[in-house]
Amino acid sequence: MKQIVIISGKGGTGKTILTASFAALSKNAVFADCDVDAADLHLLLNPNIRERHEFRSGKTARVDKELCQQCEECVRVCRFAAIDTNIIVDPISCEGCGVCSYICPVGAIKMEENIAGDLFISDTKYGPMVHAKLGIAEENSGKLVTLVRQKAKEMAERNNSSKIIIDGPPGIGCPVIASLTGADLAVIVTEPTLSGIHDMERIADVTKHFGIHAKVVVNKYDINLSNTQIIKRVCQGRDMEVIAQLPFSEDVSRSLVKKIPIVEYCNERISKDIIGLWKKI
Repeated sequence: MKQIVIISGKGGTGKTILTASFAALSKNAVFADCDVDAADLHLLLNPNIRERHEFRSGKTARVDKELCQQCEECVRVCRFAAIDTNIIVDPISCEGCGVCSYICPVGAIKMEENIAGDLFISDTKYGPMVHAKLGIAEENSGKLVTLVRQKAKEMAERNNSSKIIIDGPPGIGCPVIASLTGADLAVIVTEPTLSGIHDMERIADVTKHFGIHAKVVVNKYDINLSNTQIIKRVCQGRDMEVIAQLPFSEDVSRSLVKKIPIVEYCNERISKDIIGLWKKI
């Protein structure tokens, strides 16, 4: 079983569009959307949710008013000013450190786990899918990404699937690292812009650090041919293969409006190039 993760150093390079197309082209695969902060693969794969699970992460202080003796020790030790003199906890300010619970002489403060989001196990016309939604302003997205990948792997093992196709988050932070860990191949999707080049190099450094084999796809390569050449030189210097140069196409926007993977929407050059890319992968 191979795990293929599609990533990008920045948002908006087209990795989800590619992931959806790979899903449509693949056989016997499981799909995972690890961009839990802003999941959107479901918009193109139209999943039917089969299971829904609460994701719990982080803790918030809760005060038992019947036990509380108003000694204000918790107010004194809280460095985040999350407890006022009425011994009321502000859940937004509370960092879940637990000092107030530790210091309370009568045990009136308990640390309770937060419901931080939801994890979904779904069916699509192309195969099973695992995806999630992190709650607004919640943290520990890396932990949720790890859970998504774990469930996808379990499903792939049950179904004897040959591949897990992962839509990774943008950037280089904790959720990206959680998406990359243990993957067999990272497909870095970039674009011929200054920010695209810069962020491609940053995510290439991350893949190298973790020993993940990486290849590069230049999306919309024809919007700036000189920058595309710079990308190719950078990749050559890093010993990374550029496995595809995909042209700009307005059909991509039309397919998004229809909520259909581009390879199913039309048979134009962009679709043929993506099909060729998938064969290479």
